[in-house]
Amino acid sequence: MKHLLLILIYKGLMPLFLKLIGVKITPKKPLQPNAQYIIVANHNSHIDTMALMSSIPVKDLNRTHPVAAATYFGKNSWLAVLSKLFVNTILIKRSEEGGESTALDVLGKFLSKGHSLIIFPEGSRGEPEKMQAFRKGIGVLLQRNPHIPYIPVYIQGTGKILPKGERLIVPYDALVHFGQPTFCEAQTVEAIVAEVETAILRLKD
Repeated sequence: MKHLLLILIYKGLMPLFLKLIGVKITPKKPLQPNAQYIIVANHNSHIDTMALMSSIPVKDLNRTHPVAAATYFGKNSWLAVLSKLFVNTILIKRSEEGGESTALDVLGKFLSKGHSLIIFPEGSRGEPEKMQAFRKGIGVLLQRNPHIPYIPVYIQGTGKILPKGERLIVPYDALVHFGQPTFCEAQTVEAIVAEVETAILRLKD
């Protein structure tokens, strides 16, 4: 039932909505079905998650999870339920809340079951077109799972459509550019974080 709901939202309603507000995804079919990956992207707007989820192949929607902060999307029970039901999120605590180790263990369990993740390494939405420093969690996760490729994604313009703190959607030309599945070459956590950040920034040009 949940899978059917996700298909309706992200393969039926969301592509039309994204087109109306000016979001373009390139390439048109960026992901292979039945593949496991960790999507990593910069983050300026809630539109980002919607665009990425709409790019997931139909068969994989139910086992692909955006990772979100429990302090925001889990601040009350009804919001947590809605985010899990309609967005398929995994809610975690941020490192400053003492939850990084536990969060990484939780994400690791989902990966061990063959699920895929969508992660915004900045940790929260920043100012439009300004990338914040990446947190080390993505480096730890990829270091622990070297057999799973990451897919870099550069998102441009969504912060103009729905900036942080705003509720009014304003159409604007935005681009979601997917890179290729990539296995980490770096070994240390810090080097992996730098590699992922560089891969995302390369897509900007």
